Amino acid sequence: MGSIGLFYGSSSGVTETVAQKIAAALNAKGFVVDVINVANASKNSFEKYDKLILGSSTWGMGDLQDDWENIISDLEDVDFNGKTVAFFGTGDQETYADTFLDAMGTIYEKVVDSKVNIVGCWPVDGYSFGDSKAVVDGEFIGLAIDEDNQSSMTKKRIADWAEMLTAQMA
Repeated sequence: MGSIGLFYGSSSGVTETVAQKIAAALNAKGFVVDVINVANASKNSFEKYDKLILGSSTWGMGDLQDDWENIISDLEDVDFNGKTVAFFGTGDQETYADTFLDAMGTIYEKVVDSKVNIVGCWPVDGYSFGDSKAVVDGEFIGLAIDEDNQSSMTKKRIADWAEMLTAQMA
């Protein structure tokens, strides 16, 4: 099935833990997933993979996680043409209802204009938020995780998303 580069940015450890759980779920389905902290990534790191998963927490009022902030402009120089890319984000839909998962949307905006195959869109059903840059055409552009308010749903959401990606990334 090929190797996937899973890049994440995590300040408090929540997004890193989610990244590890996603990798484990995909490994169990036959994928080889390289989990990379974006703090240690470069433009070449992204170009090495034909299949990528990009994940970030959202901070404050819709801000990127710090390590993503340091590399986000480099994404403009990455050749994403022909690559398959999925996204995931962590955030707090109650406290930050008007910027829920905006960081995931910001990363998506840097990638979407190229000839890239975006996979892993996720329904907004079951979430309660006001606005999000991560919603396009009525659905999240990737897996939405809220460990602050819906941690009991994380395991099932990751399992369901991994099942979806298995078909879409095969």
